[in-house]
Amino acid sequence: MKLGIAVVFGLLPVFCAATKAKTVGKFEQYHGKFSSNPPLKLDDTTYERLTAAPRDYTVAVLLTAIEARFGCQLCRDFQPEWDIVGKSWVRGDKKGASRLILGTLDFADGRGTFQKLMLQTAPVMMLFPPTTGPHAKPDAQAIRYDFTTGQQSAEQVHDWIIRHLPAGPKPPIYRPINYMRLVTITTAILGLVSFFSVAAPYIIPIIQNRNLWAAISLITILLFTSGHMFNHIRKVPYVAGDGKGGISYFAGGFSNQFGLETQIVAAMYGTLSFATIALALKVPRMVDPKKQQIAVFLWGAVIFAMYSFLLSVFRVKNGGYPFHLPPF
Repeated sequence: MKLGIAVVFGLLPVFCAATKAKTVGKFEQYHGKFSSNPPLKLDDTTYERLTAAPRDYTVAVLLTAIEARFGCQLCRDFQPEWDIVGKSWVRGDKKGASRLILGTLDFADGRGTFQKLMLQTAPVMMLFPPTTGPHAKPDAQAIRYDFTTGQQSAEQVHDWIIRHLPAGPKPPIYRPINYMRLVTITTAILGLVSFFSVAAPYIIPIIQNRNLWAAISLITILLFTSGHMFNHIRKVPYVAGDGKGGISYFAGGFSNQFGLETQIVAAMYGTLSFATIALALKVPRMVDPKKQQIAVFLWGAVIFAMYSFLLSVFRVKNGGYPFHLPPF
């Protein structure tokens, strides 16, 4: 009797261990590996076992070809982003409450899987929803995410995965601190501050120069009032033929214009502006009355000629305009 009791107690730990091993499912087994080194590295065998039904968890697998001999630059560019997704998920969901496992199957380790899925390109992401449990999907077919738009960020893939998971809190993306970028930005800021502190005595007088800002303002006004933005929006031609073997510099109608036409109009406005400024500011300061009189007649003639030319251009744009100013 005592011998039987001793045998029972001796075999009890063995039975307990076997029972515990049975109760540990696939998710717990692979989640432990996933937590230690995310995302989980797979091969043909582990891929088949992890994605096989029944499963009460979700699996997202990235099928890629990282090695340089395969020539997949997109695979190599996206791999760091995929690693960020995996590490962020483990960091925010250490206990596996979302019941999600992220894995990577490289072509070098899973040729059979690539051939079975008839994949001709990489990378490709496959998401396998659960087949059993409260969140099982009626159609448990894998959902495919193709990288048709080029390089994807960790945030984009993270959002796509979340859309196919049950409702509930999901871990956010944690990007590692880029210390090199931080040092570069800090160095650049310090360099700019040092440069401006040294060059300030020379730069500030230039910045505070009223004539400089007046010239910039005048050029900007002439540029935009002459139709510069119209040319960029409409993509107008620079010039066009007149149908007689010559060149037409001005387009008829108010809804059309040429690139050279804009430059000519801007030059006319600039000449009129400069002549007006000269008459208003420069001529009154002349000491010699004769030179002042000559300057008045000269700038007045320039204004008269420019207005005459401007009216002739306006008549080209509007054929029904009845007025003109000699000599044009």
